[in-house]
Amino acid sequence: MTYAAASFPTLRAKPSPALPVDRLVVGKRTHEVAVLIPRLFSLCRAAQGAAVATCLGRPADPQGIAQEILRDHMLKLCVTWPNLLGLAPRSVPLIRPAAGAGISPDTPGSSALPTSLAGEKDVAEAAFGALRRPPATSEEFEAFLASGTGAAPVLARIDACFAAGEACANGLPPVDAISILSGAPVENSTATRHLDHPVMRHIETMRGRGPLWRATARLYDIAMALDDTLPAIALTGPGQALVPATRGAYAMRIDTDGEIVTHFARVTPTDSLIAPGGVLDRSLATLPAEKSGLWTLLLNILDPCSPVRLETANA
Repeated sequence: MTYAAASFPTLRAKPSPALPVDRLVVGKRTHEVAVLIPRLFSLCRAAQGAAVATCLGRPADPQGIAQEILRDHMLKLCVTWPNLLGLAPRSVPLIRPAAGAGISPDTPGSSALPTSLAGEKDVAEAAFGALRRPPATSEEFEAFLASGTGAAPVLARIDACFAAGEACANGLPPVDAISILSGAPVENSTATRHLDHPVMRHIETMRGRGPLWRATARLYDIAMALDDTLPAIALTGPGQALVPATRGAYAMRIDTDGEIVTHFARVTPTDSLIAPGGVLDRSLATLPAEKSGLWTLLLNILDPCSPVRLETANA
């Protein structure tokens, strides 16, 4: 299905100024930076810690990233999105992390939420319902949406909120180790890991790269986290790393002189999201004026990790 170019300039995004992290770390010793970066940010702490470690040639913790992704996606599906959609929230089953994974139910930001330690089968049932796995085909997916089990009620309600082609960011190239550093508009999201999945292709064809497409990608991320098949942490150049994170891919570069950090740069999925002409701009440009009241839900599905204010385009 091809969608006509649409433009509803009702809302525009006003991201908050970026934190000057480079000024906080350049000149510090490497061991200080390795400790400081994960502590600066309560979101994606494990991913950032793994990126720092990889840049500095130290062991990274992929299991910590998997636990972080699993926790964050389950919170969205069980608590955050149900609250925004008028659905009853559910307890969030979390797998007890391995020692040293760096993720626990009392991670900052989760202590006030209903969580319980569980096994993988409980997590799979909470996400996927009776299938206990994500839908494998378009037919299975449409049946799952109507099943009322697992995360299906949340995804079905999201589907009902947005018509085909609404709040979509179609046609952006997938992020890679080179494009993430360019600042050009790219698709750097959870969905990037699942572009070729038959269900994701089905949703893209029938509805576009919109809220349902992005929300459903979290199901396949949960399966990856449970199966330990998330993309590997990669050293992409001297002092340069690319790691999977809750919102997409996270890049970091650290140059050193001995044990002193001389250069620091990072690109987060949010940087890609808010890039001019990127996913956020395109999603807002295809959100009809009469649905501008859905901006809170849309922004939560797009999930920037730093504050973004939306204002009317003629403000």
